[in-house]
Amino acid sequence: MRGIPVIMKTRTFLIGLALLGALVLGPGIAEAQELHLDPAKVMGPDACGECHKSSVESWKGSHHFSTFKTLPREKEARAIADKMGLKRIKSGSECLSCHFTSADVNGKTKPIAGITCESCHGAGRDWIKVHSDFGGKGVKAENETAAHKVERYKKSEAAGMIRPGSLYQVANNCFGCHTVPNEKLVNVGGHAAGSKIELVAWSQGEVRHNVWYSKDNNVSPIERLRMIYLVGRALDLEFALRGVAKATKKADYAVKMAKRAKKARKRIKAIAKLVDAPELMAMYSAAKSAKLKLNNEAKLTAAADEVARHAQALANKYDGSTFGGLDKVLPKAKKYKGK
Repeated sequence: MRGIPVIMKTRTFLIGLALLGALVLGPGIAEAQELHLDPAKVMGPDACGECHKSSVESWKGSHHFSTFKTLPREKEARAIADKMGLKRIKSGSECLSCHFTSADVNGKTKPIAGITCESCHGAGRDWIKVHSDFGGKGVKAENETAAHKVERYKKSEAAGMIRPGSLYQVANNCFGCHTVPNEKLVNVGGHAAGSKIELVAWSQGEVRHNVWYSKDNNVSPIERLRMIYLVGRALDLEFALRGVAKATKKADYAVKMAKRAKKARKRIKAIAKLVDAPELMAMYSAAKSAKLKLNNEAKLTAAADEVARHAQALANKYDGSTFGGLDKVLPKAKKYKGK
């Protein structure tokens, strides 16, 4: 949770957040491999808070924090759970992967918090110690050598940490929950078929915790905002295609995901006219190559994979400095989600 804002998964207050993964296994909690994070590797927000106190305090003022207590009491959430045949929202349900962070507690897997640091940066067991070592006993972040910092970041990422600089990977976690690759949850449970997420507005509001280098928790620099916008729009297209690919019947889920894909595809084409980045038209062409219809999973998945490849290339190749053409479409501060 360092430097430039981490793009955590805000929700559409509360029910709009997608409930990804974690299929029902019966009375017990979903197994580790079906959760977004491996509970055996989850350290919990207190571990991050040892160094990132200000970031954790910012988190405590967000819906990502409060969902742990408030979601199970929500009438809409309870109605969805009833339709899905779920007795408890915090146990053995589709809600666990996106709305909660689960960890091993005394040999049992239990939800310990809402949407936490590790929801975006990856379960910390394998990387938290190396990430927190600034060069030996007594050495702090302010006097860490440049060479050690480079090596520390490299080792942290190799061990599974998703740092803010890995924009596509962090944002991928957002869309993994703000779109819903779970047809039954929508068609049977009545859950929304994804949030109307726009990544700049949703990352610069209440979930912003740019306090490692900026005590005032400033908004990201304009260059960064441009890249956040581009990657967000690309991911919207990618996940919409994946949603259509998984649809099995012409019902609410399939219809809404197809509409989302069409809109996202059209938007990417329009953005391509504003900036010089050939990756954008490559995404559009890939998306256009697969028909938005049922029983077309292979081609739609291949198209989504191609969009993902170009999106990652876009995130890695550019820094936003030459993308001034996007400024007129970036959301203004009054559109940011929460304070």
